[in-house]
Amino acid sequence: MAAPTAPGTAIERLAHDLVGRDASDGLTRELVEWLAGSARFRAFAVTYRDKIRKKLRGATDDEARRDVRAELRVAQLLLADRRIELAFEAYGSGKAGPDFTVAFRGERPFNLEVTRLQRLPTSESFTRALLAKLRQLPPSTPNTVLVAIEGDRAAALDVAAATRALRSRADAKDEEGFALAGLNGTRGFYQRYLRLGAVLVWCESGVGDAGAALWSNRSANIALSERAVRACVACLRASDDSVAMVRR
Repeated sequence: MAAPTAPGTAIERLAHDLVGRDASDGLTRELVEWLAGSARFRAFAVTYRDKIRKKLRGATDDEARRDVRAELRVAQLLLADRRIELAFEAYGSGKAGPDFTVAFRGERPFNLEVTRLQRLPTSESFTRALLAKLRQLPPSTPNTVLVAIEGDRAAALDVAAATRALRSRADAKDEEGFALAGLNGTRGFYQRYLRLGAVLVWCESGVGDAGAALWSNRSANIALSERAVRACVACLRASDDSVAMVRR
């Protein structure tokens, strides 16, 4: 763990500037720890200061703040691997594009969209979240959706079963259901579904394999780099105490 910082340090000032609250706020304290513990995450926060500040200060309730916190925590964990570079909201702040573009050394970049389920995961809650995120996946680029869940086991969410159920609905021509989800019927679903390369399920309180699980979409138009996505899974499974074991 990083050594505590004294009040008024540059790191504390940066965290305060991003969050807009004093150091006694829980999120500000966490952000100070993450910034102090990772020079790469600190550089990321400085580079994207305006976008992060806008997102944090626009989060007007606790659940919205926890959503943004999940995005920042994911960034902090992924940047523990020196082979990974992150761009934040590369498609434009406030636009319906993925949160991150992930560049893994020697592999094709891919998009990573983060969403958080606000309650214990169910097939229904996951399905709603995934359908909403499918609308944000651009063509011509590999895409991944990361689902942050409560609990202590990422495998508690059966992504394979949920996606099979969605495909069954599409095969049964559930035009109205997909239209209500904001897609252009079953055709719109399949167009977006084929842009999805993988789903990562992340449980922050999980340990080791319980912390993150990977489901790959074998039907995707553009396959993800297996090396890149598995490196991300390894980062998400890492605890604070193992962050120092970065790859060089």
